[in-house]
Amino acid sequence: MEDRQPTPGEKSSNRFTEASPTTVAKTLIAQASFVAALLFYLGALYASQYYGYFHLSLFALGLGFTDLVMRSTVVLRTPVMVVFIIALIVAGLPRMSTGSRLPHRVARSLSAAGDTLARFHLVIVAAGLILLLNFRRVGPYIWVIPLVIAIGLLMGQTRDAQGNRPQGLRRRTLPALAAGLCLFWSLSLVTVQLGVRDAERDARRITERTGVLILSGKRLSLPSPTREEDLGAGLRHRYRYSNLRLVVEGRDGYYVVPVHWDHTTDPVYVIPHSEDAWVGLAPGVRPA
Repeated sequence: MEDRQPTPGEKSSNRFTEASPTTVAKTLIAQASFVAALLFYLGALYASQYYGYFHLSLFALGLGFTDLVMRSTVVLRTPVMVVFIIALIVAGLPRMSTGSRLPHRVARSLSAAGDTLARFHLVIVAAGLILLLNFRRVGPYIWVIPLVIAIGLLMGQTRDAQGNRPQGLRRRTLPALAAGLCLFWSLSLVTVQLGVRDAERDARRITERTGVLILSGKRLSLPSPTREEDLGAGLRHRYRYSNLRLVVEGRDGYYVVPVHWDHTTDPVYVIPHSEDAWVGLAPGVRPA
């Protein structure tokens, strides 16, 4: 009986199955490190855009690695998920079509789709380049341009479904690298837009943010419409200030703004951590 030669998909599966626990562990650690680095980058990019709208430097706030990784979760919304899902579907199409567990009819359809995508991938890349030359007309959807280019480059790799796997630096390595850079570019553009858009939204609804009440032993130079009350001489915290909203608590203290804050003209005030001042936090005012 003649031995059957394993398919490329089966070879990859066998190599993974036969890999030692140490190799698998190293692979998982490398992938987890990459994901953590990506989340850190997205969180830092989002935070810099968001707090930059309030005239704050990300470095002055002193946010740590964990804080920025947690802030990256706000980026995982519809536009970003569209980027990931489309890229994963296109990149995984060859493996899906060669999967032994899929019905023959489904596998054959996916194989035909992969061949069609590979045949027209340069058209998609060209369309993305044309959009890049006219990026001013795209407006807020500029993040679509690198996404289209990346999809076109990934489509060129789907000839794997036909057994004609691209090989070499020019046909495989460079297109894959360029597709990864375009996806990274697209994610960065989306993150920047989300940071600015969220900051603009929160500035318009500043009264809904956490309220700040300050008791101080010394008079503070806070602008109107901040309300100042003199509670009487002899008290440790004589002056009371209200009508303030919290932007963020940073390394140097509480960053607050008055209600009706204006991005174009008004500053952000820092209430430092001090024994001479007491800061209370209260719910913001929700619209009726």
